[in-house]
Amino acid sequence: MTRNVVVEIAIREAKARLSKLVAAARSGERVIITRHGMPAAELVRCDRRGGIDFDRLQAARRRLGIEGDGQGWPEDFNDPAFSRRVLGIDEE
Repeated sequence: MTRNVVVEIAIREAKARLSKLVAAARSGERVIITRHGMPAAELVRCDRRGGIDFDRLQAARRRLGIEGDGQGWPEDFNDPAFSRRVLGIDEE
């Protein structure tokens, strides 16, 4: 359960209390850092979500025999018309 506590703090004070503010954000509090009285940034808990596991990706590429970085592909590969021909959407 996330707490809805909002902490507003001036940037000068935030510099001096950063570790406590990070702890508050990790516990679910929203920490808004202000500059000249206006919100400038917000600290929030960082939840790891998905992303790319590059080690697993590389292992899959090796397993499937995929090498290189795409060099050598047809020059018109990025042309939408080429993609449509490959998919059989357009007649040549």
